[in-house]
Amino acid sequence: MLLTRRSLIRSASVFAAAASMPALVRAQSRPLRLEITEGVIEPMPFAIPAFIARNGAAADAAADITRVIAADLRGTGLFRQIPDSAHISSVTNFDAPILYPDWQAINAQALIVGEVEQQGGRLIVRFRLFDVFSQQPLGDGLQFVGNRDGWRRMAHNVADQVYERITGETGYFDTRVVFVHEEGPKNARLKRLALMDYDGANVQFLTDSRSLVLAPRFSPTGDRIIYTSYESGQPRVYLMDVASVSRRPLEAVSAGNMTFSPRFTADGGSVVFSMEQGGNTDIYRVPVGGGARSQLTNAPSIETAPSFSPDGRQMVFESDRTGGQQIYVMPAGGGEVQRISRGSGRYGTPVWSPRGDYIAFTKQERGRFHIGVMRTNGSEERLLTASFLDEGPTWAPNGRVLMFTRETAGADGAPAVYSVDISGRNLQRVATPGMASDPSWSPRLP
Repeated sequence: MLLTRRSLIRSASVFAAAASMPALVRAQSRPLRLEITEGVIEPMPFAIPAFIARNGAAADAAADITRVIAADLRGTGLFRQIPDSAHISSVTNFDAPILYPDWQAINAQALIVGEVEQQGGRLIVRFRLFDVFSQQPLGDGLQFVGNRDGWRRMAHNVADQVYERITGETGYFDTRVVFVHEEGPKNARLKRLALMDYDGANVQFLTDSRSLVLAPRFSPTGDRIIYTSYESGQPRVYLMDVASVSRRPLEAVSAGNMTFSPRFTADGGSVVFSMEQGGNTDIYRVPVGGGARSQLTNAPSIETAPSFSPDGRQMVFESDRTGGQQIYVMPAGGGEVQRISRGSGRYGTPVWSPRGDYIAFTKQERGRFHIGVMRTNGSEERLLTASFLDEGPTWAPNGRVLMFTRETAGADGAPAVYSVDISGRNLQRVATPGMASDPSWSPRLP
């Protein structure tokens, strides 16, 4: 049975930390909060003693859940885990009072404690978060209940809660990424769609490798994927239901026309894509449920890579209408076009941030590729990466982290998925089973 956020919330309960603990002395200091800025951040030290197994059946799950929570937090670059070997206190009873001086002595600023119980095929996970120096809980304790095979989602949910309470930002750990899995030599590369947790776990293949696939994109609700396939011999846009893995070609497209670079509209009700007709490529829109298509651009150039603002009012795309690849913004239904990329080099694959404040892009300049961000009017351009080939950014649902494809040079060059935060910090490779490209980050799971 698939574990959903809705079932977690339905079966979750909030319990008051003070109900089973002695009164706590509050230090005269501000509540724990990590402010995320664009400067250099000293990671916050946190301690997470191994979650207590309430019964023998929960021992493995307790260890695994502790490990995943710690990895989620460390992976942000905002938190530094204090190793277990440095702990002075041990936590053997979830309801026991916290010995704050022992955690202060090792400079832990945040303390995460938890316990796991297994009842048949169900897991019960409880956790509390403490501000060590103010000597008080940071929010109420929470309890999650779910199926045994949903332990990773429960771990990600705990990590999301910790991240949100300390940073004030929405967490992004309970998410998935659809990508193109690649195998074989560079001149005969086989590609198929795959789905994974944001951290590379639980990989599921969605298509076989008989047909070339490109550019998968999640719907705003995460239940559908749209992508380009060469199954018919030429590029054509397909829709896939994630739960059933059933698929169908996009309707309202004339036979013989190449369609590619699809993306959902902000409300998920329509799809926009590029279509080639008579040697010219423009952007079109068609309802997901079927209906007539409408043409959004009309220029003697290549118009592609559309992406919508979160409010659905504007669309950003790339075009070579002025002779080279640049980024343009226009009303979502068509209309006046405004160029926003102003630097040297070529710009492509623009993607609007889910926060609405930035547009991410790929830039090629002087033989190097970059992932960058700019304000929605083109100001404050900032390059986050540089390599032989970086391309195709996708946003985490909180708008603070980007994933993208990085490919190495040479005959043996291979693509991999990387992530970086919007300040250019914390660049790291995402674990995938082999070569991978074209990531698309899902929204928070329901």
